Amino acid sequence: MSKEIIAKKAAIVEEVFEKFQSASSAVVVDYRGLTVEEVTDLRKQLREAGVEMRVIKNTFLKRAADKAGYEGLDDTFSGPTAVAFGGEDITAPARIMAKFAEDHEALEIKGGMIEGKIASLEEISALAKLPNRDGLLSMLLSVLQAPVRNFAYAVKAVADSKDEDAA
Repeated sequence: MSKEIIAKKAAIVEEVFEKFQSASSAVVVDYRGLTVEEVTDLRKQLREAGVEMRVIKNTFLKRAADKAGYEGLDDTFSGPTAVAFGGEDITAPARIMAKFAEDHEALEIKGGMIEGKIASLEEISALAKLPNRDGLLSMLLSVLQAPVRNFAYAVKAVADSKDEDAA
């Protein structure tokens, strides 16, 4: 093999390694059986959520994952493999892939990585059920507002009862 080809392959492995390093989460899927239109639709949904999906040779994935310290992912790199790399929203790749897999039986989630740790299929399924970042923040805000809101209701009830007593 020529040095040019080896250098190109090394550059691809390095690029995939950097994707693993910078991604907050990654989901590995088998896309065998999906039509071109379905894959295009999936890519569009992922892109809108800030997730990048790449189809990469398994040998490159194995080398990049090993270099990144994800040796446990080697079992998932068999057959036609695509990886969805998530950015800011950790739940986005898992959520979108799980929803798409419900509608399209051909898509199979094999495993992945969440915040630097190997994730099992069960962990990815659990992550997929979480709302997105905005949803989680609104839930937190609602929980934080509840005591203040309840206190305000109590004060208003006391004030209303004193008004009734005065009348």
